[in-house]
Amino acid sequence: MANLSHGRGDITTHPDVSEMQARYARMLGGRDVALVDGPVFLLGLYCAVSPWIVHYTTSQPPLVTHNLIIGIAIGLLALGFTRAPERMYGLSWAMCALGIWMIIAPWVVGSSPDTGVVVNNVIIGALALVLGMMCAGTAARSTPRTYGEGMTPRP
Repeated sequence: MANLSHGRGDITTHPDVSEMQARYARMLGGRDVALVDGPVFLLGLYCAVSPWIVHYTTSQPPLVTHNLIIGIAIGLLALGFTRAPERMYGLSWAMCALGIWMIIAPWVVGSSPDTGVVVNNVIIGALALVLGMMCAGTAARSTPRTYGEGMTPRP
């Protein structure tokens, strides 16, 4: 009787191993923070509509426009993270900067903001900062190392 069972061999001797590794890296590259894309988009959406939710459209008109524009920017970053993550995760630091800006914006853009406006923007800013740092940290960890650090050279 013939032995039809195949033993587990070492794949490093396979003639197409480098091509398979490159294809696997392309397939999975940049998707380490896929779970963050949704919350970033929702944060941008909330930021854009928060003046109407918190009801400060009449007391802080400049801040209404500001939050709408920043919310759209955060939403567009989230869509970019989803569409082209390998290109966009470098902008994670920009989202951190937007988070810091959102924290100080009530005093810079607004005029004598009340507690609700301040708390709203601080929460949005803190979440944007945390999510931006998560994206940036994961992107830094998932960036392929160059030749000389124990990895194969980039194709």
